[in-house]
Amino acid sequence: MLVQLRSVRRLAAVMSVAAALLVQPVSAAFAEGSVTVFAAASLKDVLGKIAETWKAETGKDTVLSFAGSSALAKQVQEGAPADVFVSADLKWMDVLDKAGLVKSDTRVNLLGNRIVLVAPKDSTATATIAPGFPLNDLLAGGHLAMANTDSVPAGTYGKAALETLGVWDGVKDHVAQAENVRAALLLVSRAEASLGIVYETDAKADVGVKVVDRFPESSHPAIVYPAAVLKEATNADDAAAFLAYLQGAKAHQIFTDAGFTVLAKTN
Repeated sequence: MLVQLRSVRRLAAVMSVAAALLVQPVSAAFAEGSVTVFAAASLKDVLGKIAETWKAETGKDTVLSFAGSSALAKQVQEGAPADVFVSADLKWMDVLDKAGLVKSDTRVNLLGNRIVLVAPKDSTATATIAPGFPLNDLLAGGHLAMANTDSVPAGTYGKAALETLGVWDGVKDHVAQAENVRAALLLVSRAEASLGIVYETDAKADVGVKVVDRFPESSHPAIVYPAAVLKEATNADDAAAFLAYLQGAKAHQIFTDAGFTVLAKTN
């Protein structure tokens, strides 16, 4: 019991560190004259690169705040100052759109992605993901790291896939739920979890993990990242310009190099 308790405490500590690395307080992040972008945690690296090229070409700044799409959507609902929202699923964009918080005519389905099963880089775990595959045996008593399965897109996609494949009930008591997908990734990268379910782009960005296998796209809803300018944007013109830049050729190349599928027509 003591060993198990220590393991849980280590997991909690790692998840807290991951959350702190990703989430920037909005009040501290907001800067007058910049474009404030709320974006899914899985976009942290790629949007950082695009913001740099945008700055080099236009001289304009962006403030990027990353977290689970659900957390960001709730912040927007509570009046947090943001100009652009990029979600990792349609659900949370729909929530804001139906609440009248999105400029609907700017909304675009920007990107696609895949979810994968990952293990620490030195793990010997191998598997072919298919109905009834022995996921519980692969865990060998360890944890399966996932983003929150009730609200965070990566977690909901992952849970849907495991349910479709008929293996959710066998592992649900071994899931270590994290605030966002990057926090789940960190648990695996630090070998605090035996396996994890993350986006393929996250796995590509972290040398501390290896991909065991991809989940069949038919096992879960299509992964779509919508983006839009928010109704209460304080820098609406630059926000629209930045959103257009995300659909341009240079951003397209950066997204593709990171492993995303570009859905929006290139400007």
